[in-house]
Amino acid sequence: MAGLHKLSSAKIKSLDAGKYADGGGLWLHKRPDGGAQWVLRVTVHGRRREMGLGRLSDVSLKEARGAAENWRAVVREGKDPIKERERQRREAARPENTLANIAADAFESRKAELKGDGKAGRWFSPLALYVLPKLGKVPVEELDQQDIKNTLAPIWHTKADTANKALTRLSIVMRHAAALGLNVDLQATDKAKALLGKTRHVVQNIPSVQWQDVPRFYETLEDPTVTHLALRLLILTGVRSRPLRFARLDQIEDNVWTVPGDVMKGRKGKTVDFRVPLSSEALRVIELARPQERDGFLFPSVRKGVISDATMSRMMERRGMKERPHGFRSSLRTWLAEATDAPHEVAETILQHVSGTSVQLAYRRTDYLEQRHSLMERWASHVTGQNAAKVVHIA
Repeated sequence: MAGLHKLSSAKIKSLDAGKYADGGGLWLHKRPDGGAQWVLRVTVHGRRREMGLGRLSDVSLKEARGAAENWRAVVREGKDPIKERERQRREAARPENTLANIAADAFESRKAELKGDGKAGRWFSPLALYVLPKLGKVPVEELDQQDIKNTLAPIWHTKADTANKALTRLSIVMRHAAALGLNVDLQATDKAKALLGKTRHVVQNIPSVQWQDVPRFYETLEDPTVTHLALRLLILTGVRSRPLRFARLDQIEDNVWTVPGDVMKGRKGKTVDFRVPLSSEALRVIELARPQERDGFLFPSVRKGVISDATMSRMMERRGMKERPHGFRSSLRTWLAEATDAPHEVAETILQHVSGTSVQLAYRRTDYLEQRHSLMERWASHVTGQNAAKVVHIA
């Protein structure tokens, strides 16, 4: 072809230092020290690019011409040959791009955002239990909506919440794969959801004790055992199970319990410490629990660590109750709505709910501690049977 193959092996040996064209953008750069480098010059999207093809001592003229033609073909496809080579190198250096490997890499990248670095396994478990056993060995670039649909169909209606979590996690994994430069279908999870259709599962709220009946139940928690005392404090404060179970004496000062952000619900880095006002009755319960403290924890388990999430639930279950500990948050919230005139934002803050728009939250500089303390004293009076049901007015 005219304009190509201007050099020869014999001619190359006699060349002095300088730059010599072979044609088609292939150049040989000879240095004064005797070294030489093959360079391909191309224009991509109006930009000139120079791409090294190797040293003359490693790459012959024939090999350089072959490489140059291969990369010119890439340019004709509208791709940047340098970026394409980098992509190929990344793929070659990476372990096999199965869904299992990419999912593990995605999880590793997100650990810093998860509570406790994701050690509890809640982020990864929907994938580990329901997706990876069937699709783990499939190359992520080959994964399509039919694969996903067939995998999640058995639990789509029976375990809808778990299935949706698995689908959400899988979507994150696919985006992670795309960020790695892999050619994946980012819409595969949305397409699978369309194929699966609307779930028939009806969300069931956690059963709760009517707020009017809470005093009757509270009265039965008369034993100074860890379980009874933990349930009492749970009811009195309205906190979730995890902060309650990991409560420490050094978190309590005067009548305020400061719950660290890393045990609050949500991702690490997204939460801050939360102050819980303690009523007189709550302080009394803490004093009763103090003798059983171990390693600083107010509610230790029999062997090591703290009581499990199921300990209080099983106690209620053994009594033949369908209600569960988490339901006392609903009892408290309903009492706030029906028996007080507490402002919505104050009532929501009691339950550690984020209330308001992002702009409102940015300008809010209070956690309503004093108002909440007054309300929680009233709640404690109701719970202990000292106060008949009446509307509580907040100053």
